[in-house]
Amino acid sequence: MSAAAPNAAAAPLGGRATINRSAALALLAVTQFVLVLDAGIVGVALPSLVKGLGFQQADLSWVTNAYTLMFGGFLLLGGRLADYLGRRRMFMGGLILFSVASLAGSLSPDPGFLIGARAVQGFAAAVVSPAALSLLLISFPDNTDAEKAQRNKALGVWGAVAGAGGAVGLILGGMLTDWFGWQACFWVNVPIGVLAALLAPRILPEGAPSGERNGFDLAGAFTVTAGLAGIVFVLVNAQKVGWGSPETLGLGAAGVALLIAFVVIEGRTKQPLVPLSIFRRPVLRGANVASLLQVMGLMPAFFFMTLYTQQVLGYSPLKSGMSLVPIAVAIMVAATAAGQLVAKVGIKLTTVGGMVVMAAGLLWVSGMPADGSYVTDLLLPQIVIGLGGGMAWVALTVAGTAGASEAESGLASGLLNTAQQIGGALGLAILAAVASARTSHLFGTGDNAAQALSGGFGTALLAGAGLGVLGAVATVFLLPGKNAMPAVDEHAIELAEETDHVAILPVHEGRAPETVSAN
Repeated sequence: MSAAAPNAAAAPLGGRATINRSAALALLAVTQFVLVLDAGIVGVALPSLVKGLGFQQADLSWVTNAYTLMFGGFLLLGGRLADYLGRRRMFMGGLILFSVASLAGSLSPDPGFLIGARAVQGFAAAVVSPAALSLLLISFPDNTDAEKAQRNKALGVWGAVAGAGGAVGLILGGMLTDWFGWQACFWVNVPIGVLAALLAPRILPEGAPSGERNGFDLAGAFTVTAGLAGIVFVLVNAQKVGWGSPETLGLGAAGVALLIAFVVIEGRTKQPLVPLSIFRRPVLRGANVASLLQVMGLMPAFFFMTLYTQQVLGYSPLKSGMSLVPIAVAIMVAATAAGQLVAKVGIKLTTVGGMVVMAAGLLWVSGMPADGSYVTDLLLPQIVIGLGGGMAWVALTVAGTAGASEAESGLASGLLNTAQQIGGALGLAILAAVASARTSHLFGTGDNAAQALSGGFGTALLAGAGLGVLGAVATVFLLPGKNAMPAVDEHAIELAEETDHVAILPVHEGRAPETVSAN
């Protein structure tokens, strides 16, 4: 990695004289690599949790949603905590908490304990992620043209290493699950997280707290997280108790009320997590809505394809993980080329084109049969999905962050990341409910397990294609102008290319339909 890293020039380090930039970049990139790696590992291991820990299929989604909801719900709060309490301090504390939660997850005696550990992991990730990126930017200032070039190189290394974590996680997750059991997928985080926390004071700048401490808006963070968690719980639980049951209606109303309370709090508090005035910008508003819809369609595809390969085609966890590497590679390839496309034809056309291509791939893979062929039913549609998804992701990242002032850039990127995380959780819950209902219906009509499962997965992926089309339509109407290309400099496009797959790849786990396994 040192060969690809920027020059190891000296920079101020808290109370010490200098910082080795290459060492700082290596530590921060490895940390992000582990956060991305963890999601891929757990995703491949999910089917093993049904047998190994006694998970009910209908409850398996919480292994993912507990993480993504806590991550998305507290991400903006995590950034503010880093600003107020110190970046390095929060980076170290978050890593220790993440490592402890990982160890606890590996020792889980029952599903509820594991879900709780995943929730703590999600909160810890919401603390570590913004602190790590902030420390990277502090380590590589951009006061001169030469420094800007070094920062761009550092962000390129950061994005490439972290992006590789998604593909490596799929393979490593399969290997660990095959050889040592699902618990090993949590063990791997512990030594790396602890070592990174111990090295941080020697390598990273202090990232001292800002002088302003006007409050953390805890009420806003908790109401939005609790409200979204309540709605996702309703979507997951409604298959058991019925969509019209008092429990479903009551919890759904409570979730909506909490989200309304969040909007009221943000409009009244002096230091809101999300100043509502920022949504007056049509490009930012449209980019967040379109991103939410795109992720709702894209993220569940990883999980349903994982279940299809293991529960229908009978792949081992390792073979299943390797079979999904092409979509990760396609996303990264598309991300590399998308910046040039945005510069030539604009954000709007690139986003719509990417959404349509992604939807076409999802439509293709939705036809997966019980006796499917890997090449025609998985490999080729994966490539189409990845190319379209990566293209749209970069364009929406540029749209969601371009034109923001320096003071608002952190908020704009945080909002986009939050929309993506929440979109992943909602998409998984909705499409898993679709898959569960369809699979149950097919069982009732006499289909065997493999036919019923593949039919349920295919119907969910078809719904995902519909969400992709809806995202394209939303882009047409919500992003203003012919190409919706606000003043975007080359650095904004490069940053989108380098970091898009960092956000995409962590969220691909989900829940299995409430049916019997085909194995």
